[in-house]
Amino acid sequence: MELAAGSFSGEQFREACAELQQPALAGADWQLLVETSGISIYRLLDQKTGLYEYKVFGVLEDCSPTLLADVYMDLDYRKQWDQYVKELYEQECNGQTVVYWEVKYPFPMSNRDYVYLRQRRDLDVEGRKIHVVLAQSTSVPQLVERSGVIRVKQYKQSLAIESDGKKGSKVFMYYFDNPGGQIPSWLINWAAKGGNCSGSLYH
Repeated sequence: MELAAGSFSGEQFREACAELQQPALAGADWQLLVETSGISIYRLLDQKTGLYEYKVFGVLEDCSPTLLADVYMDLDYRKQWDQYVKELYEQECNGQTVVYWEVKYPFPMSNRDYVYLRQRRDLDVEGRKIHVVLAQSTSVPQLVERSGVIRVKQYKQSLAIESDGKKGSKVFMYYFDNPGGQIPSWLINWAAKGGNCSGSLYH
């Protein structure tokens, strides 16, 4: 799942936009996991890893699309409220802006860290203003793996946000990562089902 140097494709952005209009759940064994307060969460088993991919659809009634997208991109604000952040910053590498993020895990587990590219585009799709953010793991020589920290090498996320026609936001999110190490896949999936997934639905 590593992304080579280069930006995301226009097709990847269009796919995220399309999910807002018509969720792509057919043709695969997506299971409805949770449906509450206008939010639906689906999951699909990844046969190679034994972990789940997730899709989230719903409406956030009290948050405008622009505000939601801005907050999502604000790493400094993330550090204020997320107690699991040990280190989080952007760095220019090979002409690209790369995000480094280290997540604190409870003893005796090792911390995890992520190195990933992300890109935001504010699109006009047939008169609809849609904010799209894509993120995916990458590898750069400037950010080598650290002793005692396990590098998450499989991470991918997409987010699409538009107005719900009122004061809120209609949202689509896709998410997958493999934390690696000796954590059983059933334990990771259980934590995700409990809504704890290391806060990673808000990368």
